Amino acid sequence: SVCSAGDDVEETEDEEKKDEDALVPSVEDEGRGRNGLQSLSPSNGKHSRSDIHSGQEVGWKTEQESDRLPLPALRFLPNRRPGVQPPLSHGDRCPSPAELFKLYFNQAAIKTLCANTNKNAAKRLSAGKTRSWTNVTEREMCQYIGLALYMRLLKRPKVRDFWRTATIFQLSHPSRVMSRDRFLSVTANVHMSDPEDDAVNDRKKGSPEYDCLHRLRPLYDSLRVACKAVYHPQQNLCVDERMVATKAKLGLKQHIKGKPATWGIKLFVLCDSTGYTVDFQVYTGGSSQASGSGLSFDAVISLSNKAFLGSGYHIYCDSFYTSPALFSRLHELGFGACGTFRNTRVGAPKTKVNALTKQSPRGSIRWIREGPLLFIKWMDAREVSVCSTLHTAFSGDTVRRVSRAGGRHGVLEVPVPAAVKDYNRFTGAVGRSDQLIGSASWQRGRKWYMVVLQHLIDVAVTNSYLLHRELCGQRGQQALTLQAFQEQLTAQLCGEGSPSALTSSNLHLPVAIVEGASGQNKATKGRRRCRLCSKSTPFMCEACRLPLCVILDRNCHKDFHSCSKYRL
Repeated sequence: SVCSAGDDVEETEDEEKKDEDALVPSVEDEGRGRNGLQSLSPSNGKHSRSDIHSGQEVGWKTEQESDRLPLPALRFLPNRRPGVQPPLSHGDRCPSPAELFKLYFNQAAIKTLCANTNKNAAKRLSAGKTRSWTNVTEREMCQYIGLALYMRLLKRPKVRDFWRTATIFQLSHPSRVMSRDRFLSVTANVHMSDPEDDAVNDRKKGSPEYDCLHRLRPLYDSLRVACKAVYHPQQNLCVDERMVATKAKLGLKQHIKGKPATWGIKLFVLCDSTGYTVDFQVYTGGSSQASGSGLSFDAVISLSNKAFLGSGYHIYCDSFYTSPALFSRLHELGFGACGTFRNTRVGAPKTKVNALTKQSPRGSIRWIREGPLLFIKWMDAREVSVCSTLHTAFSGDTVRRVSRAGGRHGVLEVPVPAAVKDYNRFTGAVGRSDQLIGSASWQRGRKWYMVVLQHLIDVAVTNSYLLHRELCGQRGQQALTLQAFQEQLTAQLCGEGSPSALTSSNLHLPVAIVEGASGQNKATKGRRRCRLCSKSTPFMCEACRLPLCVILDRNCHKDFHSCSKYRL
């Protein structure tokens, strides 16, 4: 089926994760009641290849029985040296936050955003939807993004509140960067794609040629390329979903139970162990390039690009993605894989011979190997099922668990498969990225593609911070905190240089509205009506940006700032 961004249909994910998708109990946890079994959902299971061998059913083996990988371990052969790529990795100076951010939103991306915003404004102007418009420049667009990030860090009930002056809660920074009306005007007209191309694409709605992501394409594609160009991922990767919250009525909207944002636009994301977003894809529903092996299979294979990554990478995923067919295909491509699995998956062992039971003691291990595929069941607080092409069944690892016997607590060393330890260690990479992205929230937008634009900016900011942290580590410098990094980035995009520069203009000093005026009309040039007496004046308050008289017979500037009636 072809997805339409304008349909009033809310599509619920067909392969939605069930309640079983709780996390595997962390091996670092001390066992204080954390249960993490991946429960099983009903499905039409079939016998796996290991169930029947020479007419006899093969049973589960225990940890006492030895296991080894049938093939030598995969060699890690990345196409580039993992980490930050040249020329960033050279030199002693750590780039500024704005310099790092502009690696993702580069000059070409900003220029495209400006050109399409101006075209969209001209279209709205001719239709009578905009009263006036002055073309936005690249510098002004950077200031707009900086102000948007400023509003993300410093919340107000309404956007207009950032420009309020007659209140004790007034802020001087936004008005110094851009007027309120200009900011609202840019917000109403900002556009990522060419409006003329939008009209052509909209006429294809209902046909296979229709692209429901057309309004995102220019920045969406350029950011994906930039994420891969600037940084090459470490060996351990994680694939998971990410939700961009929106209540818009469109066919892209999905529902995933248990996510912080249960309704929104779903993205499949590939992250490395640091939380860096290597690649991502917006889920659009039906695809003409589907392999027939299922949505989860196609998502992982499309993100695991061997031509970009190389070989020998380890990919971790949860039970929504794990299947014997997927792991076998990844092994053929030169990737190792590990993840929890559902017993009802096609190809998973169904035998009950020597299987775990509810009475099995904690730490019991059962396993079956089918070539490179290893199926492990481990008893913790509940039964945990893991499939791996990277590990052996048991290598002697243990984990501490708290037990209670006879009314007294004790600590036990419980055997644990290496696959479970590594799964808990590396599978949360997308979650760590989401935590960095979700450290602050945006002002709500009316258009669904504006919500995605905000998320693209979030990805660029988060990846920039992770680059900053790695570069500082390489140079032996102290890295900024995420908040300090975002504050410096906001100040630099707004043209302030650094947050410390913000305090220099907080004084309520009278200044000329038009500085450097010359000629015969220099005394009247730029005059505005005084906020207090309504007479014309060429002066304003530097901090408040309000026109206020400063002459011999009346000092409205002094009266305004000394009278609580006006300040409140």
